[in-house]
Amino acid sequence: MVSGLLFRRAFLTAANTSCRRSLLTRGQCCNFTSSTVRCESSHNSDSAVSYEELRNMLSHHSVQLFDVRNPDEFMSGRIPDAVNIPLDQLEESLKLSPEHFQQQFVVQAPGKDDDNIVFHCQRGNRSLKALAIARQLGFTRPRHYPGGYSEWASHQGN
Repeated sequence: MVSGLLFRRAFLTAANTSCRRSLLTRGQCCNFTSSTVRCESSHNSDSAVSYEELRNMLSHHSVQLFDVRNPDEFMSGRIPDAVNIPLDQLEESLKLSPEHFQQQFVVQAPGKDDDNIVFHCQRGNRSLKALAIARQLGFTRPRHYPGGYSEWASHQGN
């Protein structure tokens, strides 16, 4: 019994140290309970894309831009080259095989280690949720545009 408790304490200490070293640099924080370790994402500047960055990425065709707003919002105005995947369909869509993803969305499926995946919505709330969903599914470097379509449209004069 005592050795089991010592092992659990050593594991939690090692996990805490590892989580702090490897994940906090990416804006991650670790929450511990007595029997489990759970790492949660938090919003940070590493995962955020500015208007200027997004505009540059679009001009160089170096972004996989996913609009997680509802289809009616997407149809009323959109950022060029964005692919509409409503937030409530995102998890299921990101689990599709690359072939099925391409058939459904007519774009190449994002890869787990791609560093050019960007989610956006109207003002940043849903894209932040999309970011968390992607990370939970094993995408290592997804980003989001917190200004969303609202900021984009204001810069474009819409």
